[in-house]
Amino acid sequence: MKNVLYLFVFPSLLLCNLLPTNSLSWEVNKVSFKNASQITYLFFKVEKNGTGPDKIILQGKKQAPGKLKFQPAFDRNSGNVGDYIVSLTDVGGKEIVKQLVENPLNPEMESFDNGIGRNKVSLQNAEFSIRYPHSDEIRVVKIEKITKEGSEQLFIQKL
Repeated sequence: MKNVLYLFVFPSLLLCNLLPTNSLSWEVNKVSFKNASQITYLFFKVEKNGTGPDKIILQGKKQAPGKLKFQPAFDRNSGNVGDYIVSLTDVGGKEIVKQLVENPLNPEMESFDNGIGRNKVSLQNAEFSIRYPHSDEIRVVKIEKITKEGSEQLFIQKL
């Protein structure tokens, strides 16, 4: 009786594994992977210029598969003097993404001398990066620095 049970169960399990439903699910996974979202990273270097505005250089651009879990809403009032506003626009100038970057030349560093504390550090040069959901429409990056009078344009470049 035991042998008869093995004769029917083993071939039926083997037959179920070879059905075409597995190949169909594999195709769906390949298609969804091809249509997955992309994240684009832009890497910048900034140098303090003694007399004029800060000098910014776009060092690189990279794309990676994935989705951003959180895209903060842009709030101009949350920025301080010296912070940067990064705008990504299409060819016509329509803003697609806008982000606030804390001043990379004056970061706040933690110190552990007499307890935990925060100190502002003044740097001559620094690097910073932004990330955003990839869009083929984004063609131009523009960086402005928040000043007491408003904002000062530091950098503009086509991607």
